[in-house]
Amino acid sequence: MKINVNEIPVFAATGGQAYDAEKPTMIFLHGAAMDHTAWALQSRYFAHHGYNVFALDLPGHGKSGGDIPASIDDLADAVVAFMNCAKIDQAVLVGHSMGALTALSIAARHSNRVSHLIMIGVAFPMVVGEFFLNKAKENSPDAFQMMIDWSHARPSHIGASEVPGLWMIGNALKTVENSGDDTLYKGLSICNGYEGGFDAASSVVCPALFILGENDMMTMPRAAQKLIKTIENSETVLLKDCGHMQMIEKADEVRAAIRAFL
Repeated sequence: MKINVNEIPVFAATGGQAYDAEKPTMIFLHGAAMDHTAWALQSRYFAHHGYNVFALDLPGHGKSGGDIPASIDDLADAVVAFMNCAKIDQAVLVGHSMGALTALSIAARHSNRVSHLIMIGVAFPMVVGEFFLNKAKENSPDAFQMMIDWSHARPSHIGASEVPGLWMIGNALKTVENSGDDTLYKGLSICNGYEGGFDAASSVVCPALFILGENDMMTMPRAAQKLIKTIENSETVLLKDCGHMQMIEKADEVRAAIRAFL
């Protein structure tokens, strides 16, 4: 579906189910240079198990229009604007990487709009190396390859997949390559420049779940520990033999963790 938000079309995948105002709602927020397809193995499941689902293409990504906002808080405001236009009073927010920081910002500044906060592959500060950032600024294929190589644990590199026939690395690489000039650079830049993580975490009042990959080289688990300690009502799931693409590499375990948390 598409909804015009401040005259900008925003695309959301619904898992094939019509909206039902009697059901709770889940909003899925992808990472830098990705799109709604990253959530296919979770969004469809929850859409058929009691939830309204909106897996967004964030502004400037995928099938959505507009420009990529200049900061994480601006990106969060764009998601809240979507909620307002779609008449969603409250939702479960599920974010990955850049989307996790976005969800954190929303939960902190709009606490009445978030029933549960789920952050996957998150760290703070979310530091991006200068060499990687510069390659992304050049729109160099090296940046795309580095991102995908670092985002997958070794089993994924040698063909492991929970879905027969799914080439995780090839699919992710193609998504990033097709994201458009400067998309990766802008996404990495706003993650690298976000400074409000600890203040935001101290303002979160809803239950929070962290899902981390044991072998995540993009957002290492140790870099999430202070966030985890700052949010009082939180749980953590650490996925073994898993990198940064948790919802794809360990789709079943991510789905089970979310279901148990909710």
